[in-house]
Amino acid sequence: MGRRRDADRVVEQVDTGQAELVPDPDRPGSWTVLLDGAPQSHVDLTDPTHLEFEYVRRLAAALDLIAPAGAPLRVLHLGGGALTLPRYVTATRPGSTQRVSEVDGALVELVRRALPWPTDSRLRVRVADARVTLTASRDASYDVVVADVFAGARTPAHLTSVEYAAEVARVLRPDGWYLANIADGPPLRHARAQVATVRSVLPRACLVGDAAVLRGRRYGNLVLVAGRVEPPVPELTRRAAGDWFPGRVLAGEELDRFAGGAGVVRDADATASTPPPPGIFSVRR
Repeated sequence: MGRRRDADRVVEQVDTGQAELVPDPDRPGSWTVLLDGAPQSHVDLTDPTHLEFEYVRRLAAALDLIAPAGAPLRVLHLGGGALTLPRYVTATRPGSTQRVSEVDGALVELVRRALPWPTDSRLRVRVADARVTLTASRDASYDVVVADVFAGARTPAHLTSVEYAAEVARVLRPDGWYLANIADGPPLRHARAQVATVRSVLPRACLVGDAAVLRGRRYGNLVLVAGRVEPPVPELTRRAAGDWFPGRVLAGEELDRFAGGAGVVRDADATASTPPPPGIFSVRR
């Protein structure tokens, strides 16, 4: 059962922990969603093209650049949260068909009730495990698969293996794209292994992130863009450099060096992603 605190904040127990909906003091109509204290989503109900989180802007930049502006896409979102990216795609690519797979049914209902998304028959949300959703999807049925799945601030082990990546590749069209949010910190073993694993089935790739994270100096988010054709590296590089928090793009030999020596992860030895350092998350109260 939900309860309210400080007039506007919503606190409610969901299937995967305690969810908090915190109003943004700087942007009326904007909210941050936290799960067990970790920021999970930020959504602007009045302007779905405003993206507060750095890594979400990088995912959105890739979505902007992989097809002509405004062209509708078929997108599968693994991980739903507050539906920040699905709302963005609806606003920037009208007519897109989107499927969202979110394992936490109580979170979906909380977001539907407190942070409702515009009615769109082409946007459907399914309460299911991400890999189960992939397995049930048809071959070559999506232009884009976006993965942003965390449980307890870690990506579950069964979404890190080459068997999982092969399922992603199977449901993508030949010129389709896999966009993944990878969270890691020094010495970046998880991120390097994920690049090696995904590239074994989707070999054309680049990695976008803060320079300090890419160099293994601090914990943070990296965005992997992978497919069967060359990614739009020059355009992504310009977008990353011009961001509020400038980033870098690794591709070609630089990405080879980044992933050098990392082995391909298999179901039998897969582990969840690196946990964040204690105290890394904070939100203005």
